[in-house]
Amino acid sequence: MRIVASSNRRAVRALVERGRASDPEVAPRVAEIVDDVRRRGDRAVRKYARAFDRLQGPVELDADEIRRGAALAPPAVRAAIRNAARHIRRVAARQVPKGWRMTVAAGVVIEQRVTPLERVGCYVPGGRHPLPSSLLMTAVPARAAGVGEVIATCPDPAPAVLAAAVEARVDRLFRLGGAHAVAALAYGTASVPRVDKLVGPGNAWVAAAKARVAPDCAIDFYAGPTEIVVVSSDGNPDWIASDLVAQAEHDPDARAILLTPSRPLARAVAASVAAQLEDHPGAAPSIGAHGIAVVTGTLDEAIELANAIAPEHAAVDTLAVAHRITRAGTVFAGPYGAQAAGDYATGSNHVLPTDGAARVRGGLSAADFVRVHSVQRLTRAGLRRLAPSAISLANAEGLRAHAASVAIRVL
Repeated sequence: MRIVASSNRRAVRALVERGRASDPEVAPRVAEIVDDVRRRGDRAVRKYARAFDRLQGPVELDADEIRRGAALAPPAVRAAIRNAARHIRRVAARQVPKGWRMTVAAGVVIEQRVTPLERVGCYVPGGRHPLPSSLLMTAVPARAAGVGEVIATCPDPAPAVLAAAVEARVDRLFRLGGAHAVAALAYGTASVPRVDKLVGPGNAWVAAAKARVAPDCAIDFYAGPTEIVVVSSDGNPDWIASDLVAQAEHDPDARAILLTPSRPLARAVAASVAAQLEDHPGAAPSIGAHGIAVVTGTLDEAIELANAIAPEHAAVDTLAVAHRITRAGTVFAGPYGAQAAGDYATGSNHVLPTDGAARVRGGLSAADFVRVHSVQRLTRAGLRRLAPSAISLANAEGLRAHAASVAIRVL
């Protein structure tokens, strides 16, 4: 793990701007797959599923197969899934926007209506490890929002993933992954229904496919490498190191960053990271390539830099500092705010913005699964009251027909 000073402008700029070069072969190959699925439907899906997912047998698991597979998960895992789902459900219930109605002027009533999406698709990665938590984090908020039908895809759903599907009340589960799964959900095939919105994390191929289909199917956000930024002045170096190593365990491109005004803390964390990598060698490629400690002049500078990075995860010493981190997917406050607890059990969503997207939004929530629209009702008296303003503004913009459409009703 490198240690640099914040005066190293090149290193700091690389943290803020990321500067990650994408694989030039991924986007065009993904475009071919997506377009092929859109054109040929199930025939293309099965072709890619056999090639990439090693699919044998049917694409979809029926309800009995899901339940039987879920029963193979260890009891302790099933209990953990139930507990996590309960917490996610409680948080999601508070996130659904509320409808309201108000009279803005006599005879002018505005209503906000909140309606759930009809069908959503939850992408669950296969990869090196089963990820039941990713299914819970996408499907449970969708259910809390009142979505009519929840579809999930996972190329090789392990028993724990199937147990999560049962707990989250997923309607249908397809054994598909990668760009072809994204395309099938976005455009629909004879077997896979088209969804209104597609959510969930994935690799570079999935991210490229989501970008490809985004003009035609709503998505949550574009996914880049996962990342954590720890801002600390006097935290426990072993605990800080454990969070950095845990995040680095995700994939070789994961970013693990410490921002601190204390050079002794930076050194202690770097030493602890090195020691912990002996027990968790899978995190070594990421720490070696993207693990860095930046020694700042002050804590204020560290906070400012954290906001400039706008990380997916931030971890800080105190609640007071947490309230000053305004651009992050989620912020963990205090020494016991283990980032992995949020990945699984706190109830806050772990599907979070990466690549600086936290500048403008937070993580996935139940609010992502509803439409918010307005209903406007005007009486004759109400329109007469507004007519002078509406007609004047329409004429000022040169839109004479707009003005006439109001005038014809009241003059």
